[in-house]
Formats: sequence, C-alpha cells, structure tokens
Amino acid sequence: MMLASHPILSCEESGAFEARLFGGDEAAEWPAMQRAGRAVAAALLRDFEEIGGFPPPGRVLVLVGKGHNGGDALIAAQAVLAQFPAARAEVVFAFGERALRPLAARAWRELTHAVGERVVVGREADLARPATSRAHPFALCLDGVFGFQFRRPVSARVAALIGNVNALPIRLRAAVDLPSAGLFRADFTYATGIVKTPVLAEFGAVAGRVRYLDLGFFAPGGPVSVPAGENRVLTPAVLAPLAAWRDSRSDKRTYGHVFVVGGSRSYPGAVLMTVLAALRSGAGLVTAFVPESMVAAFAARAPEAMWVGWPETPAGGLALEGQYLLATRIGRASALVVGPGIGREAETLALVRDIVATTPVPVVIDADALQSEIVSAGKAARILTPHAGEWARIAESRQEHAVLVRKGAVTRICGRATPDGVTYHSFFGGPVLARGGSGDGLAGLIGGLLAQTPHEPLLAAARGVVWHGMAADALARAHGQTSVVTTQVLDFLGAALRESGHEQ
Repeated sequence: MMLASHPILSCEESGAFEARLFGGDEAAEWPAMQRAGRAVAAALLRDFEEIGGFPPPGRVLVLVGKGHNGGDALIAAQAVLAQFPAARAEVVFAFGERALRPLAARAWRELTHAVGERVVVGREADLARPATSRAHPFALCLDGVFGFQFRRPVSARVAALIGNVNALPIRLRAAVDLPSAGLFRADFTYATGIVKTPVLAEFGAVAGRVRYLDLGFFAPGGPVSVPAGENRVLTPAVLAPLAAWRDSRSDKRTYGHVFVVGGSRSYPGAVLMTVLAALRSGAGLVTAFVPESMVAAFAARAPEAMWVGWPETPAGGLALEGQYLLATRIGRASALVVGPGIGREAETLALVRDIVATTPVPVVIDADALQSEIVSAGKAARILTPHAGEWARIAESRQEHAVLVRKGAVTRICGRATPDGVTYHSFFGGPVLARGGSGDGLAGLIGGLLAQTPHEPLLAAARGVVWHGMAADALARAHGQTSVVTTQVLDFLGAALRESGHEQ
C-alpha cells in the first residue's frame, strides 16, 4: 500500500516536473507563486507561536535573488505586513533590483504598492555592521536568494552577504524552499510545493526544521503524472480516517485490544507513559502487564486500563515465571507492545525474547527490548522504534517482518515490510520531543493504532509518528518548547486530529 504522502524529488526531478506542470507559462506560474508566498507566511507565523509570536512592530529582512524564490519571499513579506500594520520590511537584492525576473519583479511591485513606506531597499553594507549598532534588530529574515536551480560556485560577495545575515540576532530565520547555497542558517525551511532532496542531505545541516507546504502539485487526477519516488513525505491526510465519524453501531471490541508488557523497579514511569498513550490512541481496550508491586499505583493513575501484576525478579524486573499470565490471555489481544521500562536484566530480556518469538499478534518493540536477539525472533509482523543509539544495536539483525521507525529530527519509516523500498519521512514534531519519555508515548500510540489495524503495521506506524509529531507541534505552540513535560503531548492529540481533518 502507498500511504498518504508526496514524493521527495531531486532538484533535477523537481525542475522537470514543474516544467511539465506549468510549461513555462507565467500566467500559470503566478498563482502558484502567490500560493507559495502566502503559505510560507502562514506557516512561519504559526511557528513563531513557539517563541511567543511575531512581535506586532517587528522588522522583516527579505533577501531576494533573481527568480521564483525571491518572488515567494516578497509575497510572504507582504502577507506578514498585511497582518501586522506596525511591522516594516527591509529588502536586500542580492543581484540588484534590475536582475529580477518578471514574476519576482511583479511581486516586488505589488509589495511596494500594498505597504508603501513600510518597505525600503536595504544595503548589503549595513548588514555587515555590528549587531549592537543596529537600533532595531530584525524579528524575521526571509531567505529567497537561491532556489533549487542554484549551481555552485557562489560568489564571494553573496557568500559574505549570507554570512553577515547569519551573524545578526534574528528571532526566526526562514528559508524559502532551500537554504541559499547551503550557507544560510535557517531555523525553518519551508519546502514549497515539493520537498527537494538537498534539504535531507546536502543542506540538511543548515535547514533547521523542515515544513512541507502542499501547494496541490500532486493532487489526484492532476494534469501531470506524479513520480513515485523512493523517498516520500507523509502528509496529515494519513490521519483522515481517525478524524472521521466512528460507526454508531461500534463498541469497544471494534477498535482492538492492545497488550503492553513493560516496567521495572528501576524504570516505573516508562510503561505508565506507554499505557497512557495507548489509552488515547482510540483502541477499545488496553491491558498492561507490569511488576506486581506497581499495579495499585498505576491503576489509581489510569483506571481505564486493565492492570495485571507480573512476578518480579529480586531486582524488580519482569520474571520468567510470569509468562503464563500473557500466554493465557494473548488470544484476546490484537496487538502487543513490549519493552518500555524493562531495563536490561538478563532474565527479563530472555523473557521478552520468548514473548516475541511466540506471539501470534503483531508487536511493537521498543526501548531496551531493541536487542538483536529479540527483534529477529519469531515471525509475527513487528514495528521497531529505535532512536540512533538503539539502531546501532540492531542494525545488523534480521528484520524480514519489520517496519522500522527511526526516530530523530526527521523520523523515517522504512524496512523490508514497506512496499518497493520506499522510505517515508515525517517533518512533524521538533525539539519539544527531545526529552525522556517521548519514545514511550510514541510506542503506546503506535501500539494502540496497530490494535485497530493489525494487518497494516506500516499504516499504524505512519499514523502514530504523524499524530505524535503534530500533537507535539501543537503543544509547543501553546506552551513553548522548554517548560513542558512529555505527557502533555497527549493533551494535544485531539487538536492534532481535528487539524488533520480540516486539511482534507
């Protein structure tokens, strides 16, 4: 199956696709440029909310090249200034105003007509002055110097211009489509219409966080055939069925039963976070198998789950002797999550290996259960959720039945269980997730979704990653990135679903 996603293309592929889509017709390109610029403005103003919002009297620096990226940046600046009447803009033309191509020149004329004296032409020399000498620092910089048609080398003068801008104390640095020449240091890169591969590789170190702005280039039934692509970007549409009406004749059994096995005296909170997330996933039933000494406290915290006490090792881990507790109930499960908070005690790891080797239901394997001898055991479909360190442990293991969720700044979903070798990328989330417990919540969310679609582990993994990331974005917009806790992400899952429904 192909998930709700769009292809990530090389610069050459992007150019060929746009040539087929627009045929060089400026009358068709102009509305697309307007959509791109306005989409950039809307997205960056939304992202500004993570640091308190765009300041109403803020100053905007716009770096403009010759072509479409410069036009996009100018239209974005116009949209920002239209929303904030006290804001002002300074435009620096990297190659001079006369070098503007027709559509970029049109965007410049429309900006000056719309905002009048609130926009001025800036001088490159002024940007080289020490930041302390500037009376009013910029709130926003829009980088529209080079687009995907850029070819090295970049001139020393333009490189110096970008370097000087990088040194300024700007609250948000936004690259339009790609960071110019791989030199501009962006907080966010807004990929307009198509995500280009340099954002992931060549320019990845300076791209900051990537936002994909869907301009409708890949709409079903469009006039141009869409490349399949080995790399694809996930869209909110993957969540659409979760945002829709549920069947009025359904009951709790309709939505699956997820089992969670985890916890230890050393790491009691991890499995609780997994269960709390599973309860928010839409699964009909959640049963948790945890060390017996924790049941009372956990049941008081989450009475919606069914808690089963498991015999403990002397160190407080899950003991082998409790395996019958799962074996006698596994027929009721539609999905299983193992690993959160189990620690690395040898007896517990042996137990988990036996569970994975014999489970008849699909399984999410997380945290310390991500060991080579565990992930390669048995034949049940499985979803593995490693971060970089855990991936290093299991990279060489046999994973024929696995969907791999490689967590990171950009989370990638791949593996032999994905069709045609496709790798899906999720750009949702961000530094707000860079804290302990985020992975435990993701595992529970994926497990609950897997219980609802046990024959589609790839779909469950993608939905979990996108949903979790979108909720994290909503949390950051509401409360910032710093003074939050991991479980607050769960409170924004509903908002994320409604958002995904609105984008359909």
